[in-house]
Amino acid sequence: MAERRERPGEFGMIARYLRPLADDPGAFGLTDDAASLSPEPGFDLVFTKDMVAAGVHFFAQDPPASIARKALRVNLSDLAAKGATPVGYLLGLALPADWTEDWMAEFSAGLAEDQKRYGIPLLGGDTVKSPDGLMLSVTAIGQVPSGTIVRRAGARAGDLIVVSGTIGDAALGLRLRLGTLAAEAAGGEAEHLLDRYLHPRPRLGLAEAVRDFAHASLDISDGLVGDLGHVTRTSGVSAIVEAARLPLSSAARSVLETDPAALATVLTGGDDYEILVTLPPEALDGYEAAAREAGIPVTVIGRIVAGEGAPVVLGLDGKPVALGRASHDHF
Repeated sequence: MAERRERPGEFGMIARYLRPLADDPGAFGLTDDAASLSPEPGFDLVFTKDMVAAGVHFFAQDPPASIARKALRVNLSDLAAKGATPVGYLLGLALPADWTEDWMAEFSAGLAEDQKRYGIPLLGGDTVKSPDGLMLSVTAIGQVPSGTIVRRAGARAGDLIVVSGTIGDAALGLRLRLGTLAAEAAGGEAEHLLDRYLHPRPRLGLAEAVRDFAHASLDISDGLVGDLGHVTRTSGVSAIVEAARLPLSSAARSVLETDPAALATVLTGGDDYEILVTLPPEALDGYEAAAREAGIPVTVIGRIVAGEGAPVVLGLDGKPVALGRASHDHF
């Protein structure tokens, strides 16, 4: 029988599971109170922070490695939408009192795999005991050539609205987890929807194209319509989206064939972590070519129009679709 190791305290846990992730010289091996990071000459640093909590963004029983990947990737998605290349991250980890060595080993292994995948180190962070379940906060740091960050503000009337990947998969996957959608509705592809909920796909391969071609950009995290509304509101414009043009996976199409009302979930459910950009029509060919080279599908779904109203979604009949809400709201 293997000898059971005594669970380490906070600093032992950091040394055993997190210090191996901090292989950048500026992290000082997690032995100091801060890290040091200098951007490359001619570059600006870009910062983003997203928190994820058990029972809100993931299920407490999800695999530890999947939780780690989601916490990191949702932040990398934000960097991609700004046109930034990731250079490192900080981790805030609030662990419940009953955490185990096995859980922490799987969690840190998930982080290590994604650090290798995306070429970034852990630079530092903090660990505390949580009285209310697992919570994680990641601050991701990226860089862009000076003055080239792409913001939400900047959309112009006449711009095309272009999204990456497919929309609605993760939100439908969450419904499967909650039991409000039958697995059979996905036409034998329920696992695809579940995976999209568990494992976001940050579109870092689009970062340069976003900088080169987009007037405005963000990642779709809280729901397509609501997030597009952030763009139109900060840009002083409005938008029209055509539901018939939405890029859907075959699993999502199967769901909509049996339950057309699920379109609201696709439009507002969130957790897509795809990139939405607005760009002038003459830039579309260049953006599509760059996306093809990166192996990332992109689709035009509508256009930016003059005015200051909320985005309008046109259904298959060409009439506006009534939505109860535009996106997920934490409060």
